[in-house]
Amino acid sequence: MTTKKKPTKKNFTPHPSTSPRTVLPGSEKAPFSPNPSDGPAPSGAKFTVSVIVRRRRPLKAVNRTGQQRLTHAQYRQLHGADPAAVKLVRAFAKEFGLTVAPDMPGPERRTIKLSGTVAAMQKAFGVTLIYKTVDGTTYRVREGSITLPAALVGPVEAVLGLDNRPQAKPHFRVFGEAGGPAAVTAQAGGFARPHASGANISYSPPQVAKLYQFPAGASAAGQTIGIIELGGGYKTADISTYFKSLGQKTPSVKAVLVDGGKNAPTNSNSADGEVMLDIEVAASVAPGASIVVYFSPNTDQGFIDAVSTAVHDTTNRPSVISISWGGPESSWTAQSLNALDDACQSAAALGITITVAAGDNGSTDGLTDGQNHVDFPASSPHVLACGGTNLQGSGSTITSEVVWNELASNEGATGGGVSNVFPLPAWQANANVPATTVTGGGRGVPDVCGDADPSSGYTIRVDSEGLVIGGTSAVAPLWAGLIALANAQNGTTAGFIQPAIYAAKGKAAFNDITSGTNYSGTPVGFKAGTGWDPCTGLGSPIGTKLIAIINPGAPATSKRKGKHQRRPHKSRPPVRRSR
Repeated sequence: MTTKKKPTKKNFTPHPSTSPRTVLPGSEKAPFSPNPSDGPAPSGAKFTVSVIVRRRRPLKAVNRTGQQRLTHAQYRQLHGADPAAVKLVRAFAKEFGLTVAPDMPGPERRTIKLSGTVAAMQKAFGVTLIYKTVDGTTYRVREGSITLPAALVGPVEAVLGLDNRPQAKPHFRVFGEAGGPAAVTAQAGGFARPHASGANISYSPPQVAKLYQFPAGASAAGQTIGIIELGGGYKTADISTYFKSLGQKTPSVKAVLVDGGKNAPTNSNSADGEVMLDIEVAASVAPGASIVVYFSPNTDQGFIDAVSTAVHDTTNRPSVISISWGGPESSWTAQSLNALDDACQSAAALGITITVAAGDNGSTDGLTDGQNHVDFPASSPHVLACGGTNLQGSGSTITSEVVWNELASNEGATGGGVSNVFPLPAWQANANVPATTVTGGGRGVPDVCGDADPSSGYTIRVDSEGLVIGGTSAVAPLWAGLIALANAQNGTTAGFIQPAIYAAKGKAAFNDITSGTNYSGTPVGFKAGTGWDPCTGLGSPIGTKLIAIINPGAPATSKRKGKHQRRPHKSRPPVRRSR
């Protein structure tokens, strides 16, 4: 007589539908204001969500800071999706009538795509989905928390895509004399108001690069710069015309479509300005580099999937990724913040640098609650946050560089301040970051800066029009281009550069910006000062010197980097700078 084998933890999969349900931590969405036009989402409408599961093994601290890098193959094997978590999600999907997408990403992405009807999604995730019209567009929205069978909480880290409201905004601003036709067209979208007066100058991106002493005649051949876009598009004819005007060879530009995103150019009164600014700045300051643009819908799901796709893209292999979209930390759910930061940690482990615009609305990041805020993903401690300045100069000589701040004219200012979410990183411990007012926060933003004021902006071609554009959106691709040049010159990727640049304390590789503020009126924001500050970080780049400092193979840099990294986190607590 044979004895029936009892199920064990190893081979037993519980029935999710009969398990007690638990709130998915960090999934809470704030209540929305009811409107008479709101109504239930049609029960038969179909859509797809991204379920992010835990890693097979957590990344080590030395991976997250780039001290010990992994190959893509090593990452996939050691830190890809936990097979047990994948098994649980597949069983969950089957029980609740959801379908696992046939084109599910590889295990390194840790993302399971589940498709189903509104009715099935509501039952599976314990939510109520409403159709809500905002500014003429109807979105699928939810409020409150997602619930899951208890066995899935832990194995599942995030469920993205139930709510498809826009998550981020592009951080660019168009400049033009008041009443100018091009300015009127582009500024109608609310990206910036015309500058009616003041000393104005504009530069081509290579002219800005020359002022910042990028190496003359250098090539970034062999490097790929990834660019994240959540809207807009580019026209190949515009790119060809623009680079011909610069006397440069037209770069290779390729679109990768994520989650149904599209390269959809329309007119200069759109996010096309962001897309073209990013491409034209990055490619023109790093001649020879290939450009890959990852287009995805403007949702938290789309944003995170686009970054994850770029980080794990073994076909195009970007060595640096530029992001010029974001939103206040408080506009994100905790699960989305963590999921996007996790993707940035993966980039650091793989030796990929991510540059991110710090925002264009000063120390409040555009919120009106009387508090200071920083923009995310710039506030992630695993990206290079890029603030903005007003730059004056000619040739290779800078005559003036101050904090970009035109809030008094309602024309924007660099973002910057202290994170309410991410703690002070060890490499920033001696930077005199102001003390956080929120338990758990402390990361100072930005890390670095560059020309961003539209009144000292960049000449860009958008949809057959020549425009002058600024914003911290210009600084992220500028720094991405510099990193690409460094990678080509040093023969290896710079990867996660903060330990190296903070050890240098800005003295060797930066123009220290000491004049200006990023606020107007109340709340009181921040001032520039000697060394790191919450307006311009360590400063703007001295290109040739920075390339030497961030060379992972340089003995002096490696020694200083290692010593800095071993310093205990609490050895020197941050000191509040007097204001």
